[in-house]
Amino acid sequence: MENSPHLRTVNVTRYITPLREGGSLPALAEADDDFKYVLKFKGAGHGVKALIAELIGGEIARVLKLKIPELVYANLDEAFGRTEADEEIQDLLQGSQGLNLALHFLSGAINYDPVVTVVDSKLASQVVWLDAYITNVDRTFRNTNMLMWHKELWLIDHGACLYFHHSWTNWEKQAQSPFALIKDHVLLPQASLLKETDVLFKNILTKEVLQSIVNLIPEEWLKWEDSEDAPEALRAIYLRFLLIRLNHSEIFINEAQNARETLI
Repeated sequence: MENSPHLRTVNVTRYITPLREGGSLPALAEADDDFKYVLKFKGAGHGVKALIAELIGGEIARVLKLKIPELVYANLDEAFGRTEADEEIQDLLQGSQGLNLALHFLSGAINYDPVVTVVDSKLASQVVWLDAYITNVDRTFRNTNMLMWHKELWLIDHGACLYFHHSWTNWEKQAQSPFALIKDHVLLPQASLLKETDVLFKNILTKEVLQSIVNLIPEEWLKWEDSEDAPEALRAIYLRFLLIRLNHSEIFINEAQNARETLI
């Protein structure tokens, strides 16, 4: 399939420093390809579900041709971190053996500041549409989760999206939710082309494309203590959630448009 999602696998060779501004304690690390990455750990607070959200949200953004740092599977050897002096970090590393997820580190990037940089209506509408679709609660004025790199806007940190999977109940109902939290989106005031974006993006996100993204979830991330469902059954629910939400996109589009009208 053209533009079919694919992730490389790297081996983490050096833990550089924790990035303590993140609630899940991500880290800057180096891998065996000599690149630096922002490493997200499966042993952190929300566990593998945050990595699944990061993977699905990020790869949907990439397929929609929004700029996002390359995502890679990041393997942590069982011996990694034994010499780490900080007990909290050592526990995190030991609890994250195996496959984790990492984003290519954009050296020199700065946090997006809406006061300094104005995003055009087309791009703003595309980002707002994405976040309403994947129920991303984490792109607000307080925490924009966007970077400016080489004068272009890059999206990061999608680990808080798809929050339905933390309860895994009434997921079909949640798939058709209006997503009221879109009212807090940092780019909502500029997002004047939501209906046009909806038409464009629904043509791109076919069932085959979404299936290929869901298939990227490693099996070891789909063995949940609180679920007896097999990995393939869990993947199927993620796919159905995304398809139902896409087929009822007018629900979250109308919510976003109504929220925007109260701002302008």
